[in-house]
Amino acid sequence: MQEIPQLLLHNRAWAAEQLEEDPEFFKRRLDGQKPAFLWIGCSDSRVQPDHFTQAAPGGLFVHRNIANLVRHDDANLMAVLDFAVMTLGVNEIVICGHYACGGIAASLGKLPDSPVGHWLEHVVDVLDAHRAAVECIHDPDERVNRLVEINVRDQLLHLAKTATVQAAFASGRPLKLHGWVYDLRDGLIKPLLDIDSSTKLDEVGAPERVLV
Repeated sequence: MQEIPQLLLHNRAWAAEQLEEDPEFFKRRLDGQKPAFLWIGCSDSRVQPDHFTQAAPGGLFVHRNIANLVRHDDANLMAVLDFAVMTLGVNEIVICGHYACGGIAASLGKLPDSPVGHWLEHVVDVLDAHRAAVECIHDPDERVNRLVEINVRDQLLHLAKTATVQAAFASGRPLKLHGWVYDLRDGLIKPLLDIDSSTKLDEVGAPERVLV
């Protein structure tokens, strides 16, 4: 229970520090947001995109879920995507997975009969589509990390096929989609692939292995 008071104390200290450095810091936050990126990432608490990208406040419009999945029946994500692209005018979208992802690792075993297990069935679909490329890897950690990469690829394709993205492409918007993986070992982002309006989606192959 001590952790809750500590969070509140840290918040007050942080707010005071911001005001000391910049008395207009919070007033500017009231002027609205103009993010350059929509970030779709994993909910893992070790992965903090605003920290490791050093994005300024308001620079990232963020959606996170376990294993950074893009599902067309996920009303939450579809609303975030529509608002980011059509209202905020975001023209850069990142899907960022991360190595040693617990959700991806769990998908390689028996899933529990629970909301988490049902959610991760969508990663099993990715595995089923690429099983030979994953199961040929003998080291279990490397197998997880390869599925992380392949999952980013498949989720980027799901994103590209959404009505929002297709409408933006059709209108001539310079919208670009980026598939990245964050490496917990060194803090670096590993780019995997990009998609824009000229990309032939049915010709997008599996990404090259980055972590070997």
